[in-house]
Amino acid sequence: MDSVEKILQREVSPFAYQSFIKGFFSFAMGGICLILFFDYCALTESGRALVRNAKQELKDCLSEIDFRSLRKPVLLLSGVYLLGILSIIRANFSYMNDLKRSVDGLGGWHGWSRYVAEFTAIFVHGDTNLTDISPLTQLLAVFILAVSSVLLIYIIGNKKITTVRLLASIPLGLFPFFLECLVLKYDAYYMALSVLVCIVPFLFVNRKKAFIFCSVVCLLIMCMTYQAVSGVYMLIVVILCFQDWNTGKKTYKEILSFLLTAGFSFCFALLLYRVFLMKPADTYASTAMYPVAHIISGALNNIKDYAMAINHNLGVIWKIGIVLVLVFFIAKSMYQSVYKKPVSFFVSILIIGISFVLSFGAYVLLEVPLYAPRGLIGFGIFLAVLCIYVVSDYKKAAIVTVLALNWCFFVFASSYGNALADQKRYAEFRAGILLHDLNTLYPNMSREGLSIQFKNSIDYAPTIKNIARHYPVIEELVPKLIGDNSFFDWYYLMEHYNFNRVETDNRAVDDASNENSNDSALDSTVVLDSYYHTIQSDGKRVLILLKH
Repeated sequence: MDSVEKILQREVSPFAYQSFIKGFFSFAMGGICLILFFDYCALTESGRALVRNAKQELKDCLSEIDFRSLRKPVLLLSGVYLLGILSIIRANFSYMNDLKRSVDGLGGWHGWSRYVAEFTAIFVHGDTNLTDISPLTQLLAVFILAVSSVLLIYIIGNKKITTVRLLASIPLGLFPFFLECLVLKYDAYYMALSVLVCIVPFLFVNRKKAFIFCSVVCLLIMCMTYQAVSGVYMLIVVILCFQDWNTGKKTYKEILSFLLTAGFSFCFALLLYRVFLMKPADTYASTAMYPVAHIISGALNNIKDYAMAINHNLGVIWKIGIVLVLVFFIAKSMYQSVYKKPVSFFVSILIIGISFVLSFGAYVLLEVPLYAPRGLIGFGIFLAVLCIYVVSDYKKAAIVTVLALNWCFFVFASSYGNALADQKRYAEFRAGILLHDLNTLYPNMSREGLSIQFKNSIDYAPTIKNIARHYPVIEELVPKLIGDNSFFDWYYLMEHYNFNRVETDNRAVDDASNENSNDSALDSTVVLDSYYHTIQSDGKRVLILLKH
């Protein structure tokens, strides 16, 4: 540590030093293992045979796919997804990290071990210095999602693609939770890519070596793009196993063999990522897992919170539609089953429960998982899988129910985009008034050495309050921009409006419990009291009390 501090010419905390040593050791061991595996494949006969067999299996699987038949479905679904997010693109809303990246030009994804996102951003943006190129990234995300939906139908629907099945897959890309990903100008394409790579391995499901190789590679890519979809791979595995069991197409031995192969590939890929590639993180979410003694109780608690978050955010009409989809799933399973109806009934319910848990992915085991909408996107994919299954060769009532539910999601996407535009307009109006008052009161604020603090937020625009009466998720999807999140507040109010010469104090005052300890300006003189805000100052700090 002494040597490191001399080189850096500053003190290094023991935690930072230990993290660096751990990271360096992990990367070094990962590199050594990669070199040994490469040497095995290149220098030994068995290794070369393994590579030849896997390569041939990949070629055989790809040759069996009629890619021309996938073109029209991809174009059709791209049009549907594009029409769905048209209002989001028109809103041109800078969402959370978009503000920061637009100002400093840095990705910062490597801090969350998303190396593929960091690397591909250089090619997508055409430079190491990132700039706002929207809606190009969102259009790219739309195309990737369309490909993902078509491949999902191709895999689950026994290679049969119809218009009804295409429309049934809409929750994969337009479910309210995934809309938060699509509004992100810098992140949309790689979040969509994480979904696609979880589906691709199943194109090689009939060739064991090709399937294992593709699964491990794709799952590693998923981990290095967006980890919230980490359970999608096993979710598809469970549904495919259930289909084969329920229809009697495969024996128990074949189903178990596929399940073990997929399970091994999944665990092996995540273990590689966890040991050699993942960086520890502990901010609004944590990468720390529950200790073994508490892993079951912790997982059950996370599942409960996951279900409560979904229940809280969804509207009543959506809940009714989802329940009907689940009922049709059970009914179809019983109708098509080669087993006795009570057996099929209980197994189908069990599959729904397992699939629901898997839709939360590895977050189930984390001490502090992410419950923001972008962390719950697995539920939308879970629903898309059920919808595709339900409309495949079944009753018209099921098809009408699924299409009606998906129409609701499609309409909400347009409402969401317009809500973003309204909030942006309202926030810019409030910011303009506030900055005008600050400039009038303190024309030389930077020279006077004053810092700024906030209390409260500007609240939502009336449009969003109206939507929230029936669709509470809108309040999770639309940031208030001022007073909602201290870190992004400063980027919006200071950097976005070129007010960055003023010293800012990120210790925003949130409630009465920390007012006395956090800011002495609360008892200072009121220098301005308007309809929208009150400004107080003690000569050193300026406290802005935002009014709703």
